Amino acid sequence: MMKPARTKPPRRALAKKPSNNGQKDPVGVYCRVRPLSPSDQECCIEVINETTVQLHPPDGCKVNRNGEYKETQYSFKQVFGTHHTQKDLFDVVAKLLVEDLIRGKNGLLFTYGVTGSGKTYTMTGSPGQGGLLPRCLHMIFNSIRDLQAKRYVFKTDDKNGIEVQNMVEALLDRQKRDAQPQIVPKTPLSRQKPEPEFADMINIEDGCKVEDIDEDSVYSVFVSYIEIYNNYIYDLLEEVPIDPIKPKWNTPGKNAEFIPPQSKILREDQNHNMYVAGCTEVEVKTTEEAFDVFWKGQKRRRIANTQLNRESSRSHSVFMLKLAQAPLDADGENVLQEKEQITVSQLSLVDLAGSERTNRTKAEGSRLREAGNINQSLMTLRTCIEALRENQMCGTNKMVPYRDSKLTHLFKNYFDGEGKVRMIVCVNPKADDHEESLQVMRFAEMTQEVEVARPVDKPICGLTPGRRYRNQAFKEELTRRLEERGGPVIGESEEQTAIELLFQSFPPIPSCELLDANDNQTLPQLIEALEKRRRIRQMMSEEFTKSVTSFRSMLQDFNGVVAAKENIAQGKVTEKERTIISQKSEIERLEKKVKTLEYKIDILEKTTSIYEGEKRNLQQDLESQQQKLQRQLSDKRRLEARLQGMASENAMKWEKECERRVAAKQLEMQNKLWVKDEKLKQLKAIVTDSKSERPERPSREKDREPKVPVRSISPSPVSNVPPVHSRHRRSHSAGAERWVDHKPSGSVETEMIMQPHVPNSIKVSVASEKALSKCDKYMLTHQQLASDGEMETKIIKGDVYRTRGGGQSVQFTDVETLRQESPPGSSSRKRRSAELNQPQQVNNTDSEWTDVETRCSVAMEMKAGSNFGPGYQHHAIPKRRKP
Repeated sequence: MMKPARTKPPRRALAKKPSNNGQKDPVGVYCRVRPLSPSDQECCIEVINETTVQLHPPDGCKVNRNGEYKETQYSFKQVFGTHHTQKDLFDVVAKLLVEDLIRGKNGLLFTYGVTGSGKTYTMTGSPGQGGLLPRCLHMIFNSIRDLQAKRYVFKTDDKNGIEVQNMVEALLDRQKRDAQPQIVPKTPLSRQKPEPEFADMINIEDGCKVEDIDEDSVYSVFVSYIEIYNNYIYDLLEEVPIDPIKPKWNTPGKNAEFIPPQSKILREDQNHNMYVAGCTEVEVKTTEEAFDVFWKGQKRRRIANTQLNRESSRSHSVFMLKLAQAPLDADGENVLQEKEQITVSQLSLVDLAGSERTNRTKAEGSRLREAGNINQSLMTLRTCIEALRENQMCGTNKMVPYRDSKLTHLFKNYFDGEGKVRMIVCVNPKADDHEESLQVMRFAEMTQEVEVARPVDKPICGLTPGRRYRNQAFKEELTRRLEERGGPVIGESEEQTAIELLFQSFPPIPSCELLDANDNQTLPQLIEALEKRRRIRQMMSEEFTKSVTSFRSMLQDFNGVVAAKENIAQGKVTEKERTIISQKSEIERLEKKVKTLEYKIDILEKTTSIYEGEKRNLQQDLESQQQKLQRQLSDKRRLEARLQGMASENAMKWEKECERRVAAKQLEMQNKLWVKDEKLKQLKAIVTDSKSERPERPSREKDREPKVPVRSISPSPVSNVPPVHSRHRRSHSAGAERWVDHKPSGSVETEMIMQPHVPNSIKVSVASEKALSKCDKYMLTHQQLASDGEMETKIIKGDVYRTRGGGQSVQFTDVETLRQESPPGSSSRKRRSAELNQPQQVNNTDSEWTDVETRCSVAMEMKAGSNFGPGYQHHAIPKRRKP
C-alpha cells in the first residue's frame, strides 16, 4: 500500500509570498441598487450611468452651511440597477473568479451594505432567481463533470492540507463512509433529487462552463460553511452529538440546559496561510449535493427579527469552495502522486452582516450586543483598508490591524496577495437609509484605491498533453479488436488474415472415451487434434507478436513525432522565455530608473519646498524691513518737519527778542545822550548867564528844598520795577474736581503774571487712559502765534466721561485765552523820545537862552511831576519776551 502524499496549499512560497512580477490589481468594487419598496415613497439614490451613482439628500435632511443641498456622486467599476438580473451580476463579477479557481487561483467575494440592502439575496438568491453562490456551484460542476476523481481520492487533513490516496485507500474510506451517518445523502449521484426548498434556486438554465480546461487532471470539490458571531467562529456543518435518552438535549429554546456549539480558532499553517482549525470539509460531486450542504448550514445560521429587517443576519457567514486538482500520470489512468504537482485553490463567498444603528433598530439585550460586535468588526475592516491604502499611496510601513477582528484575520492572506478580491456594495435607495448609505459609499470609494498583488499561474507538470483521451481511445480500440477477434467474422474483403483462416480451420476435439484397451485410434486422433491446435496457437501467438511489434513501432513513430513537436514547442517556449527574461530585465531596469527618477523628483520637490519656504521667509523679511524703513522715513519726515517748525519758531522768537533788545539799547543810549546834552546845555547857559549878569542868590528856603535826584536815562527794567510777587491765576472752573493738566512737551514757558493754577491736578505731557480714569476734568494748554506776532496761549477745558466699553472720553466745554500785548501809548512816547533826541543848532545867544529856559522849565515841570517827558517811559514796566 502506497503512503499518501501530502500537499501544501497552492502558490505559497516559504520565504516570500508569490506575485506575478510585482504586478498589482485594484480591488474590484461593484454597486447594486435594490428596488424601492412599495411602502417607501422617496428615493435618494439615482443611477447616472453604468459606473456612477448619485445620492440626493432627502427632504428634511440637514443642509450645508451655504443653505444648498449637497448631491454627491460616486464611481464604481460597474453599477447594477434594478433592471439587471442575477445572471448579469454573475457574468461580470463572479464568473472570472470561478475561472481563476479552476486554473488554481484563489478568490474572495463579499457583499457589503446596511441591513436590508439585499446582500443575502445577492449571494443566495430566491426561487427562480439563483444568486451568486448556486451559479458558482453550477459553473464549477458543469466544467469538471467528466473530470472528477472518485470520492476519497483526495482527502483533507487537520492542517489545511490535501492528501492524495490510491484506489485501495479510497475504496476503504468509501466503505467506512457507507457504514457511518454523514451529512450528505448516500444515494447515488444520478438518483439524487434536490429538496423542494431550493430546487428552483439551483435550476439554472443558462449555465456556463470554463473553456480550455486542463483535461489531463482530476478534480475534487470540498465545501465548508462557517459563521462569525460576536467575534467567535462557529462551524455550521458540525454535527452536534444527540443523546438517545434525551433527544431534545441540544435543541435551542426547548431546553434550559442547551449547550451552544464549540467555537473554532484560527491557526496559521507552515506556509503562513490562515485557516479554521477543526472545520468540517465535505467532499461534494454535484451542484445539488453542494447546495444541500449549504442549505443545511444556512438553517443553523443566526438570524433575528429587527425593526428594519424581518430576517436580519446577526453574523458574518463564509462559504468556502476548495478545489483540489492533480495531473494524471503518463499513462493517463492514475493520479500523479507527486505532491509538488497538486494544486489547491479556494473561493470564499462572504455574506457580511449589515451595519445598523441601534436608535433605528431599537435593539436591546442580546440584539444590542450583536449589533455592537457587527459594527466593531466592520469598523476593523475599514481600518485595515485605510491602513493598506495609506501604506500603498504614501509609501509607509504602517502595521495593518488584522488581528483586531476574526473577520480580517481570516482573510488577511487575500489582501497580502493571495488572489483576487471583489466587493459588491448593496444599497437601499429609500430615504431613511441615506446617512448609512453615505458611509457605505465612502468606504467603497476608499476600497477601490487598494491594490492586491496578482497571483502566479499554476505550474506546468511537463507531461504530454492529451494523454487521458489518448488512453481512452487506445482502450476503446483494443476492446473493439478483441471483440472482433472473439466474435463472428464479418468479411468485408476477399483478403483474410492467417489468424482468421486458422480460426475457421480449427479442428474439433474428437471424443476421448476409451471403450477398449486395444483401441489405437482415439488417442492418436486426440494427439493429432491437439497438435493441430498447438500449431494454430503458435501461429496465433506469432501473429499477435507481429501485431504488437507493429503497433509498438507505430507508437514509437507517433512518440517521435510528438517528441519532435515537443522539441519545437520547447524551443519556442525557450525563445519566449528568453524574450520574457530580457523583457523582465528591461522592466526591472526601467523600474529602477523610475524609482531613481522618483527619488530625484522627491528630492527636487523637497528642495523646491525648502527654497520656497526660504523665499517666503525672505519675502516676509523684506516686506517687514520695507515697512520698517517706511516707518523710519515717515518718522524722519515728521521729525524734520517738527524740527523745521521749531527752528523757524525759535528763529522768529530770537529775531523779535534781538529787535526788542536793540530797540531798548537804542532807547537807553538816546536817553543818556539827551541827559548829557541837557546837562551841557544847562551848564553852558549858566556860564553864559554868569558872564553877562550875575544871578541872584537863591533864598535859603530854596536851598533847603530837597533836591530831586535825576533819574537815569535808561534804568534797568528789572531794577526799577518793584518786585512783584507773581500769583497764579485760578481757573474759573477750579473746584473740588480733580483735573488732568495736559501740557505738551513742546510748550514754551511765558513770564506772564497771570498763570493758570489748578491744585491737586495730574500733569501729563501725553494724554493717557490711566490718567483720565482718575479725574473728572481735562485741561489742554495750546500755544500759537497771533496775527500781530505775539504769543497766544489757549487753555481748552472739558469734562471726562466713561464709555460703555470701559474706556474714557472727553467733551470740550470751554476755552480760556491768555495773551500778552504792549501798552497803547508806548509807540507815541517812543516817537517823542526820538524827536527830542535830535540836537538843535543854536545860531545866536537869544535862541540858546530861550531853549535853555524852556528846557529848564520843562525839566522843572518834569521834576514837579509832569506826566510828559522823555523819561516817563523809563518808569513803565517794559514788555519782556522770552527769547
